[in-house]
Amino acid sequence: MSNVAPILSSIDTQLHQLVKDIDILEAVKPLNYLQQRNAFFENHFSIEPRFIYADTSIDPFTLKRSLFNLPLEEIEDPDIYTLYLDVIDSYVDKIDQFKSIGSSEFLYDSLRYYGEPSEKDIRNAQFILHLPDNPDEQTGELLDAQAISEILAKMAVEENYNWQLQMDETMVANALVSGTKVRINSHAILSTIDAQALAHHELGVHLVTSLNAKAQPLQILSLGCPLNTMTQEGLAILSEYLSGNLSVKRLKTLALRVMAVNSMIEDKNFRTTFLMLKENYGVDDNLAYTITARVYRGGGYTKDHLYLKGFSMILSAYEQEKHFNHLLTGKTSLAYLPLISRLISKGILLEPEFITPAYRKPVANGAVSRFITHAIR
Repeated sequence: MSNVAPILSSIDTQLHQLVKDIDILEAVKPLNYLQQRNAFFENHFSIEPRFIYADTSIDPFTLKRSLFNLPLEEIEDPDIYTLYLDVIDSYVDKIDQFKSIGSSEFLYDSLRYYGEPSEKDIRNAQFILHLPDNPDEQTGELLDAQAISEILAKMAVEENYNWQLQMDETMVANALVSGTKVRINSHAILSTIDAQALAHHELGVHLVTSLNAKAQPLQILSLGCPLNTMTQEGLAILSEYLSGNLSVKRLKTLALRVMAVNSMIEDKNFRTTFLMLKENYGVDDNLAYTITARVYRGGGYTKDHLYLKGFSMILSAYEQEKHFNHLLTGKTSLAYLPLISRLISKGILLEPEFITPAYRKPVANGAVSRFITHAIR
């Protein structure tokens, strides 16, 4: 049994009702992605894509006022008080970001929330991009969306996950987890190793943390700790690595995202960023477009520079933190790990029910892979 006071349960329910529809990742999905992609290629990269988005109109003032009116002063436990206060403050920033999707303001709201690549981030990305391809990596045959979904379904059955699979032809990413729903890009084509990495990334972490959050007596970890993106993506890349599916090619894609975000902030021109990826790093047209679209969606989405930094941070935590698996309790942040562990010890939160399979049974990566991953600092 969880030790949750009635007032805390009431605050938790109210908070969830207020912000449950603030889903930035879903809202920045261009509704006309494929049409704009085709037009960009047909015009020989000479036009700027004009993405359109679903309506995200909200009343930010009323919503913020409702959040600040929640009676947090009635929460007696200092740890849970801190968590709720910080989550509310985080959602105030998210509300600004949500309402500005598709406008010139979105980039600045995104920068305020996710930040921008540091010089260190750029150096790490350049280090990876200058690595030679690993001749020992076996990527396997190319798989279509149906074959990819079968790999995910196999893992879901083996791990007893409660999930729903949906094909989506409008996606920028190859897959996306929202709650217990997993959407697969119906146009996705991946190598076998990349498809297996996708399963360990999306199901092994994003679905696992959704399922564990859903099992909690409080819904706050379904909403997420402040700035949980870097931790969650770091956990997901770590899952790829510990399952033996993190290729040099995949690391280079993550590094290219860092460079694309940096270009987007400096140049604010889709074509310039696209051509930078092609001309400076030899990226093929399809991948260059996908990476560029990811960072320009919404008006300038800087989230993608966090994957490499998050992986380095989480790899270090995996090797050092005693209660590392408590990060799987829900949508947590590494900075809140001590607080989460204390709440578990107090019986307010529950131990994670599902543990990422690659964390339970990690494979032994080769010396080259270990050197590369530990060189990202």
